[in-house]
Amino acid sequence: MSDNSLLLIFGTETGNAEELAEDAANMAKGFDLEATVMDMEDIEPDDISTSKRLIVVCSTWGEGEQPVNAQDLYDAVEETEEGSMEGVNFAVLALGDTAFELFCESGKEWDTILEEKGGNRVNDRIDCDTDYDDYAEEWLEATLGLMKEIS
Repeated sequence: MSDNSLLLIFGTETGNAEELAEDAANMAKGFDLEATVMDMEDIEPDDISTSKRLIVVCSTWGEGEQPVNAQDLYDAVEETEEGSMEGVNFAVLALGDTAFELFCESGKEWDTILEEKGGNRVNDRIDCDTDYDDYAEEWLEATLGLMKEIS
């Protein structure tokens, strides 16, 4: 991986998180970052732990569950040893719907587990409701700016 690489992983049921991850990858070019977008069901914890920069875009499904494509990876990260995410600079964009009791629960879980495993949060998690476009774009620009500063 190049020194300006950025891993964008998404967990989604309807495609919104994937679309946002793709948008972020396009925006990353303006920050001289080489973004790779990966579906959570196509990667392993080792792929995450060897990334210097990570953005998680994850929607919440049903009553606060991880999306189907995210559950196995989440469980696998949970089972990794303490400190397994040291050196990973991360930020989480959570998608949800305030009509549900557990708003953005999946993103909150990712934010917590990455920190518990030793990751370094570079920007506070953003919890987005269904009308997220403007907020998400602002947050992504700020986050990509912070990611660019990591050497």
